[in-house]
Amino acid sequence: MNAIDLLLGRNSAPRVCEPAPSAQELDTLFQAAVRAPDHGRLRPWRFLTISGEARSKLAEVFVEALLQRNPASTEAEQDKARTSPFRAPLLVVVVAKQLEDPKVPAVEQLLSAGCAAHSILLAAQAMGYGGVWRTGDNAFDGTVMRHLGLASDEVIVGFLYIGTPARAYKPLPVLALEDYVQQWP
Repeated sequence: MNAIDLLLGRNSAPRVCEPAPSAQELDTLFQAAVRAPDHGRLRPWRFLTISGEARSKLAEVFVEALLQRNPASTEAEQDKARTSPFRAPLLVVVVAKQLEDPKVPAVEQLLSAGCAAHSILLAAQAMGYGGVWRTGDNAFDGTVMRHLGLASDEVIVGFLYIGTPARAYKPLPVLALEDYVQQWP
């Protein structure tokens, strides 16, 4: 796939199904991810893959976190939390490590991890897969972070839901570039 065509056609696939990328294809996704811009070569990211039965364990973590955030949550809210890991055959949790560095501020490290997440999604689309980047309450929840084994200096950048697109991509709107690009001064 032509790189420019890939970038111009990048789109989220919120509905994905089996199959997920193979082990070899996953290696390619992560090779793309670790090429993200990385000032100081700090490598301030890591990735957790969740598939198969591990999604059931994650579902229970999401329910536990929901109940801690909102003990009065409804059965429907709990069911939504329980089913969310099953939206895709593969979840990739993108984790940013906030390292102390005199030249590279924490925000730059966070952006590097975000670029790594974007690279995973681009590589997946280039290989014929689809994905969507989600955050939501679980991405910022201490219970979720603890169960996933995050250190105190780590944060979740997002949950990438990856698989085979279950339907055609929605058309992308054409944006007026003059609304976003200005000459300075």
